Amino acid sequence: MLCSPPDLSIMYRYHSGAHTIGISHCNSFSERLYNFTGRSVPGDAGPSLDAEYAANLRRTNCTTRTDNTTVVEMDPGSFLTFDLSYYHGLLKYQGLFQSDAALITDEAARADVESVAKGPPEVFFQVFARSMMRMGMIEVKTGGDGEIRRHCAVVNN
Repeated sequence: MLCSPPDLSIMYRYHSGAHTIGISHCNSFSERLYNFTGRSVPGDAGPSLDAEYAANLRRTNCTTRTDNTTVVEMDPGSFLTFDLSYYHGLLKYQGLFQSDAALITDEAARADVESVAKGPPEVFFQVFARSMMRMGMIEVKTGGDGEIRRHCAVVNN
């Protein structure tokens, strides 16, 4: 089953909610902390990342751009609980990844984030579950049409 672009957009917004649980290595988002503009100057954090939050991450967790061992909670204070706090954090500009930032810098996506954050958790849980089921029905690419990535964020060479 193929999904339309609107379906994929909605699924992406809800699947990002999976960032409410788990951790990430610093090197997965260090460009947002140290070299967002490519100028390699101190404090060169992404504009959609809260300055105080970014400074705290640099000071206490990800002390270098190349740290690939330290882990950070994707949803600070609630990383073991599947809840709405990830969306509340996004609205405070505390999303670790560039994909999180896209949810608050795009007007339509931000409206969805605000709606989810203000809504009852049960609605999010139901929509997330349906979205995961739909994603599971997307046809798998086979043969030369697809690849298994060695690193999920990078296309193989």
